[in-house]
Amino acid sequence: MMQQIDRRSFLAGGMTLAASPALAMAETVAPVLDRLSPALDRIVAPGTRIETIAMGIRWAEGPVWVPGTGLLFSDPPANIVRRWTRQKGAVTFLNPSGAARFDPKLVREAGANGLALSRDGALLLANSGGRSIDRLDLRTRRRTMLADRYQGRRFNSPNDMHVARDGAILFTDPPYGLADGDASTLKEQPVNGVYRRAVNGTVTLLDGTLTRPNGIALSPNERRLFVSVSDEKNPHIMAYDLDARGMPIRFRVWLDARPMQRDGAPGLPDGMKIGPDGTHFCSVPGGMMILTAEAEPLGLIRSGGPIANCAFGEGGRTLFMTANDRVLRLPLARDYGRRS
Repeated sequence: MMQQIDRRSFLAGGMTLAASPALAMAETVAPVLDRLSPALDRIVAPGTRIETIAMGIRWAEGPVWVPGTGLLFSDPPANIVRRWTRQKGAVTFLNPSGAARFDPKLVREAGANGLALSRDGALLLANSGGRSIDRLDLRTRRRTMLADRYQGRRFNSPNDMHVARDGAILFTDPPYGLADGDASTLKEQPVNGVYRRAVNGTVTLLDGTLTRPNGIALSPNERRLFVSVSDEKNPHIMAYDLDARGMPIRFRVWLDARPMQRDGAPGLPDGMKIGPDGTHFCSVPGGMMILTAEAEPLGLIRSGGPIANCAFGEGGRTLFMTANDRVLRLPLARDYGRRS
């Protein structure tokens, strides 16, 4: 039987953590920004340096900026959510972040993965180990499960989320949290789906054809949905045109990431965020790429290893990135992203 590779190794290019030269490089390589177009200057000022603000994380994921609280980010295999502030650095915020009880032979990533804020300011968690979408009241710490099934079957391991303006939660459900992936005895869903949970609790399957749906984001006008596909053989990002109800009516490959895999570039399409002007910040093989709405590359952030996800913070003036065992901070150009 073929040995199962875990999600972190898979996103790093299918290599084991111990043997991966790319991940070993991440121990020492300082993050850099390759400027691929002069148009990047309006987003990141020339000469801006990338700061490493946290290290020693098993697998950094799911960053979200919470006003008045700081940056929250997850560590799915460690089952922890951490909080970063300038005053205290990174400290444990939530433990366990996902499943409190689980069988490690069956569950690979017990913790929460993607994080987001609901429209009323609560923390939403893609609970990979608990196989649900959860809500955490940040004041009382009361936790509520919002969705764990579609058509009576348990989700695989919810991975990432985007909250629409009307409060609907769009999320992806690959099998990364299950120890045997698609072959897991826990897997009940016949697909690895992209879903929409409406504010009334109704869950709708938007797409069940993707092999490894991962990062997810809406365009600023919410008429287009983007989903990363972390398929090692066919890495790409999909774009879906949406109708007035938020349902897909047309779709296409927005970005083919296969050419980026040359020379063993670490990582795969993973998390993404879209700025208020439509600029995309997307995990790709090689790092975090900044692209126009038409998928024209503007810049590439490299850290020597995979960069899983990102989030805007500090009033939209900063891009935070979760990069394998660390968290990075990139100041954005003056006035960029003030609405994010």
